[in-house]
Amino acid sequence: MPDRTPPPERPSDRPRPRILTRSSWPEARHLADVLRTETVGGALLLVGAVLALVWANSPWAASYTRLSNWVPWPGGERLHLDLTLAAWTADGLLAIFFFVVGLELKREFVAGDLRDPRRAALPVVAALGGMALPALIYVAVILTAGGDGLRGWAIPTATDIAFALAVLAVVSSHLPQGLRAFLLTLAVVDDLFAITIIAIFYTADFHPLPLLAALAPIALFAWLVQRGRTWWWALIPLALATWALVHASGVHATVAGVLLGFTVPVLARRRAGSAPAGDDGGHGGIAARLEHLWRPVSAGVAVPIFALFAAGVTLRGTDLGALLTEPVVIAIVAGLVLGKSIGIFGSTYLLARFTRAELDEDITWPDLLGIALLAGVGFTVSLLIGDLAFGAGSTADDRVKAAVLAGSVISAVLAAVVLVRRNAAYRRVAEREQLDADGDGVPDVFQEPGRS
Repeated sequence: MPDRTPPPERPSDRPRPRILTRSSWPEARHLADVLRTETVGGALLLVGAVLALVWANSPWAASYTRLSNWVPWPGGERLHLDLTLAAWTADGLLAIFFFVVGLELKREFVAGDLRDPRRAALPVVAALGGMALPALIYVAVILTAGGDGLRGWAIPTATDIAFALAVLAVVSSHLPQGLRAFLLTLAVVDDLFAITIIAIFYTADFHPLPLLAALAPIALFAWLVQRGRTWWWALIPLALATWALVHASGVHATVAGVLLGFTVPVLARRRAGSAPAGDDGGHGGIAARLEHLWRPVSAGVAVPIFALFAAGVTLRGTDLGALLTEPVVIAIVAGLVLGKSIGIFGSTYLLARFTRAELDEDITWPDLLGIALLAGVGFTVSLLIGDLAFGAGSTADDRVKAAVLAGSVISAVLAAVVLVRRNAAYRRVAEREQLDADGDGVPDVFQEPGRS
């Protein structure tokens, strides 16, 4: 009697896993909301940066310098609050930006793509590659030139999601949802590593007692939000107290924003007869409400004002040839343009080869190269790290600003060239991702087998 036992399945017969696929529908809906806000914020950021450049190189440049150096709260030395207006925008307004980052990070780990180790692996590995290689390139260039300026090694490691999205809006790119999700998640992980670098490597004159004292308002803030109490008259004073104590400790005050964001619950409390917590993709919790409230403030106010005071590099009377040959400038530009693109693309390619994964059917490797180039736009956090590394108003300050601007613009232009070539294909994918033939409010592609 013949043996009817089917032959054992070989590894080559198994379907290969896919990367850069679409998210679930709740995640895609959240992503669309975030991208709309950040795109508008990115446009305002560009306006702030251009205004700063024009003002700093105009006949009224002295007024720009006076305004930047104005101390609105003189006599605040005891609390370390005798800051210039430019420093207030970096230490104060960017705390709002990092509070939103903290909310988004927690949402990603609790209800987003980062809760699934299989989906989290790609953006985490890509973010690590996109931060490690720029830092290595920076260090290599600086050591080759004599070693002066090593403290700025982290400047080219950051990605500015608002600036990147503004570039996409300008070139009218209709990226597939999988690529947009990858870009946003990559930027969120990038922000987590960036704030960790700031807290560990750019803390000067550390004072542990104020940092320990900050635990009290953080704990009270957490106690209130965990119980659903979002009284502004209680939370805002607690947030300000946390900010002041973290600032007084010597740790950069923006860390306070992330810590407070981490305390906010993501999932709504389950009521009798309701869907299990988490089925809405984390949209029903307090974190979603606070993010909806504060993201427009961060993207539309905090970051553009920071850009206005951070991007004002003076080029009048500057020998541009000498500036472009400065080791710090070369290191930052090379880190942003080459380090980011090669680091993200290379780490993603190696991960795909190692896991035998294939790209989603709507995505090609040149598409990923365009995203990797776009991640070289490292404006906001790069400028912040530059201030921390060399000091605002220092000799290296204008060089860092010029390098970050140049590297970001070059990355943006190269990304636009790569992505525009496939815009017609992206538009067809976007139309398919919006098709809802059965009229149930969920596009049909998100109801295919294997999607939620």
